[in-house]
Amino acid sequence: MFEHLHHKKMRGAVVVTLALLSLFLVAKIITEVREWSYIGSGIAPTNVVTVQGTGEVFAVPDTATFSFSVIEEGDTAEAVQEKAAEVANNAIGYLKENGVEEKDIKTIGYNVYPRYEQEYIVCITYPCPQGERKLVGFEINQSIEIKVRDTKKAGELLTGVGEFGVEQISGLSFTIDDEDELKREARQKAVTDAQEKAKSLASDLGVHLVRVVNFNEYEVPFYARYEIGTAGAGYGGDGKVVPEIPTGENRIMSQVNITYEIR
Repeated sequence: MFEHLHHKKMRGAVVVTLALLSLFLVAKIITEVREWSYIGSGIAPTNVVTVQGTGEVFAVPDTATFSFSVIEEGDTAEAVQEKAAEVANNAIGYLKENGVEEKDIKTIGYNVYPRYEQEYIVCITYPCPQGERKLVGFEINQSIEIKVRDTKKAGELLTGVGEFGVEQISGLSFTIDDEDELKREARQKAVTDAQEKAKSLASDLGVHLVRVVNFNEYEVPFYARYEIGTAGAGYGGDGKVVPEIPTGENRIMSQVNITYEIR
């Protein structure tokens, strides 16, 4: 009797083992069949077409930028720094009084260096002796960049700051402070342009677009478009003529290349 029960248990264990083995084999087969669809997917397709798309948007600049320098000379480094600080502080004070915030006033260069002169000697013998190199003073050059967020006042401020003894005043450049959304809009237009070209090309070739296999976007140089006839001259509160600078429009442009697999 015990022997019969032992054989029965053995047969049950064998059946369970075979059942588990069968389930494992079925699961393995299903997994491998699913993986067949991915075999070769990492291989670059050979049947492709590449199209180029372009998109652009125009926007009125909201920021004007210019820079100026304060250049002073003196006998000592301390003396030239004091003189330069007085000129710079007066110019900066004027800008702040006219609406320019402190965060938009930035020093982009500050250099103090000694000035030397070579002593001149009248040569009456040979070889001619060299004169001594003498320290004659110091020079300071501080460069300051200004952002003007009220572009209508940019010309007035550019003119006004020159009355405080500053030098090397640059021209105005007009920019858009936050271009990210405009760049995205231009890119969307470029992608749409490329998609339409791809569909048209596929129709002409009698093929079907399968999927995008490559994408590139290229930087396009900045371009400003100015309106003709908007420039003029206005008068400030003190009766002085100040320039009225037309801001025009800035073009934000995107150029993309999209490669499609075709079938």
